[in-house]
Amino acid sequence: MPVIGYLAPETPGPFNSRLQAFWEGLADIGYVEGRNVTIEYRWAEGRYDRLPALAADLARRNVSVLVASGGAPAALAAKAATKTITIVFEMGGDPVALGVVDSLSRPGGNLTGVSSLSVEVSRKRLEFMHELRPTASSFAVAVNPTSPTSGLQVQNLQIAAEALGVRLQVINASTEEEFEAMFLSATQHQAGGLVFTSDPYFAFRSTRLADLCFRYSMPAVTQSRDFPAAGGLISYGGDFMQSHRRAGSYAGRVLKGEKPSDLPVQLVTKVELVINLKTAKALSIIIPPSIISTADTVIE
Repeated sequence: MPVIGYLAPETPGPFNSRLQAFWEGLADIGYVEGRNVTIEYRWAEGRYDRLPALAADLARRNVSVLVASGGAPAALAAKAATKTITIVFEMGGDPVALGVVDSLSRPGGNLTGVSSLSVEVSRKRLEFMHELRPTASSFAVAVNPTSPTSGLQVQNLQIAAEALGVRLQVINASTEEEFEAMFLSATQHQAGGLVFTSDPYFAFRSTRLADLCFRYSMPAVTQSRDFPAAGGLISYGGDFMQSHRRAGSYAGRVLKGEKPSDLPVQLVTKVELVINLKTAKALSIIIPPSIISTADTVIE
């Protein structure tokens, strides 16, 4: 029975919906865990520094395919761990710019995978927040400095801020212990809102972040629909269900014998806007009809 090595930056609980989508993609190709394929999971529990060792462990076990799911840190760790085992990645950034593959159409080497637009649309989150708080002169930006995409996202946000005529306060946070200080700093600087850069660490801690938004009366926007579903205000990012399902499909195709060089990197171009109107009312924020009409999901 073939073995899939599954590397992820989080824990199984928060990752469950992504896993379900991955399993569905595998099933589309005819593979079901426990029936005709085995999956060995390695979870980094939110610590990106653990990913290289976990990836190396899967490589030593000589799995049939290594799936690096949940962002660029996992993909880069997998790439460093093996040059022979086929790697299927799932991430939100540009795999070419990050050095994961040579090109989208011809990935080269032993890698291929799926990428969404979550990183590329970071600046759009600032534009949404500016529409909601048009009189604000400054906004705070939450950045995980351990993410390989953080620098590019901050650059794009600075360009967007200049175009909008607002100032940005960049606040670093890579652990949950820093979350409260981040909100306190944004409040003390009278930020009009908090814009989160795309990062799995933030996405999987949506409940905690939503609670802090209420405690500090601070509107915020993140990449993941998990945030408004947990009581946050708004999210804008790639469709993670689609990207994880496609990653499952690619893993199945590799097990069927296809080579990564014959599988171009897929781009998930759908971007989701999700708004929680109940939260907007609680924060005394009026959502313009133009934004509501373009939303994919409105939580009332």
